[in-house]
Amino acid sequence: MAQSFDLLLRDASIVTPAGIVKTDLGVSAGKIAAIGDLRANTAPSIIDASHLHILPGVIDTQVHFREPGLTHKEDLASGTKSAILGGVTTIFEMPNTVPLTLTAELLQDKLDRCVDRAFSNYAFFIGGSKENAEQLPQLELLPGCPGVKIFMGSSTGSLLVEDDAVLLQILKNGKKRVAVHAEDEPRLRERRALAETAAHPRAHPVWRDEETALRATTRLLAAARAANNRPVHVLHVTTAQEMALLAQNRDIATVEVTPQHLTLTAPECYERLGAYAQMNPPIRDAAHQAALWQALQNGVVDMIGSDHAPHTHEEKHHAYPATHSGMPGVQTTLPLMLNHVAAGRLTLTKMVDLLAHNPARIYGIMNKGSIAVGMDADLVLVDMQRRETIQSKNMAYKCGWTPFDGMAVTGWPVATILGGQIVMQEGEVTAPPSGKMVQFG
Repeated sequence: MAQSFDLLLRDASIVTPAGIVKTDLGVSAGKIAAIGDLRANTAPSIIDASHLHILPGVIDTQVHFREPGLTHKEDLASGTKSAILGGVTTIFEMPNTVPLTLTAELLQDKLDRCVDRAFSNYAFFIGGSKENAEQLPQLELLPGCPGVKIFMGSSTGSLLVEDDAVLLQILKNGKKRVAVHAEDEPRLRERRALAETAAHPRAHPVWRDEETALRATTRLLAAARAANNRPVHVLHVTTAQEMALLAQNRDIATVEVTPQHLTLTAPECYERLGAYAQMNPPIRDAAHQAALWQALQNGVVDMIGSDHAPHTHEEKHHAYPATHSGMPGVQTTLPLMLNHVAAGRLTLTKMVDLLAHNPARIYGIMNKGSIAVGMDADLVLVDMQRRETIQSKNMAYKCGWTPFDGMAVTGWPVATILGGQIVMQEGEVTAPPSGKMVQFG
């Protein structure tokens, strides 16, 4: 019997957990209701997707949307708008705002700020610190919280966890996987003079060298073992040495890399972009980038996160090393990764694992991350053949720039669907904010 849907996507190449299937997809009440031959069915909204691929909406588990306290460079509205323009339907936001997200009240404040303002779905990490370590078992289970975030380097105040005793204390309190920025703060302090003497961002990977990263990741894994094998997620890994170490610790450690580290290389990016190429951990040379790609192909890398960390032009024009570290990226992650698919560096199905399937599985996200009947209809339609040029003027970021300005890419998101509603089409936001708090199992 013919069934009526709210939305029908006809004759698409659908990337399902079982592979790519050329067929139809029907959406009802915000859910994927049917996948298969639906030619006899009707809907008030029908899209001919015969030249498109349908992917699960991207889940970006590392963004800095700067609200509260730093909204001159981003806020929850502009950040989530940028997300859906880039095919990202769910974001996890980081706790290094002002004030730091260290309490239940401050987490709730962020959730409240999203009501009627967030264009994508959202969740917020709790920061792990000496001050709140004893409360973390309760805090990590709060609604809208994917878990705890630790900064072993490159943070300030209570969020900087450079002491092994405090690190162990945090890891012993709670059960969820802990996301970690692993750079060794004592070594960074020891080597800062190298950056000051050089007075140019090209020294960034010299100051924050391979040993700075490896030392922190080694300390983290030792602490996780001592904390009853607490699962950890190592963010934005940048070195060959770390990948080799993490490959030996798959039972407790999952791994993220960023599109920036997979796409840009030193020293070229620093000569061309100056401080706009500056982020922590830094962009490294081609040998380290090759090791990241090898680890991705070997299955050591579990997910891609943008580490969207916008700063204003003024903040990027300070004298190095006082220039602010970080790049915006939530809107360009999918185009960059589709371009890598077009170049043959990974398959489309592997990309979907990294951007959707694995984030949902690793963090226990309910009803999202894959295309299957009964799942939330959070989808992105992409044209795999479309050639576009990334341009700063088309970014919705408050900071107004992207390090990939002028880069030609093959593969482009043409529509984003959130909860069964078309919210972006051809680079235009087509619906008011409708993002919801992520539910965790």
